[in-house]
Amino acid sequence: MSQFTQQSGAAPNMHDRVVAEMRRRIISGELPAGVNLSEVALAESFGVSRTPVREALKRLQSEGLVTIRPRVGTFVTTPSRREITELFEMKELLEGAAARLLALRGRVPELDRLEQNLVAADLAVTRNDSARYAELVQEFHDLLITGADNAKLEAHYRTLMNQLAYPRLVTTSLSQPGRPLQSDEEHHRVLRLIVEKDGDSAERVMREHVRASRMALMAGLDAADDSRQARGA
Repeated sequence: MSQFTQQSGAAPNMHDRVVAEMRRRIISGELPAGVNLSEVALAESFGVSRTPVREALKRLQSEGLVTIRPRVGTFVTTPSRREITELFEMKELLEGAAARLLALRGRVPELDRLEQNLVAADLAVTRNDSARYAELVQEFHDLLITGADNAKLEAHYRTLMNQLAYPRLVTTSLSQPGRPLQSDEEHHRVLRLIVEKDGDSAERVMREHVRASRMALMAGLDAADDSRQARGA
């Protein structure tokens, strides 16, 4: 029996549950960019009718995660280079602001968790464990946002990160030679400035970090395109 139909009281929340699970699958890459989504197949996988799936797809379209083409199909959105650049520009602004706000809060619990994150990140980089480091990168940025303690900033940030499907992109960024170590060092600089309560510098260095991540991502996307073209040749 599907997890969506186990509880008799689940029906009123069916739509939200389907939306949340489909969003997770898209962001994680389980449903890859460009894939054609079948309402029938999705309904069967969730153990629900096509109606909540159809409504979920409309919701995900409004979030920028899928594209519905009448009489053609529904596809997981593939952000263009321009869209990725624009989303990263917004990411830079929001994360820079978050670093400044966190620096102004003093010694809050998020700082302890950020320090623990960097200990684990240092170990992952030393061991060349790219998968683990990618997880820790996402955790670092999440802690930064929650530590800013600004609900509006966090809401906009979550929407932005969903549209970026960031877990799929961070691996590409970190695939560039030397990028994991560089990224780790940048995180250390940001946290040091936050602990020192230097909000202006923390914001500046955090924005520089996001720009460096975008440059590494674009280099990774270029390399992937070159590889595909070489195979096609």
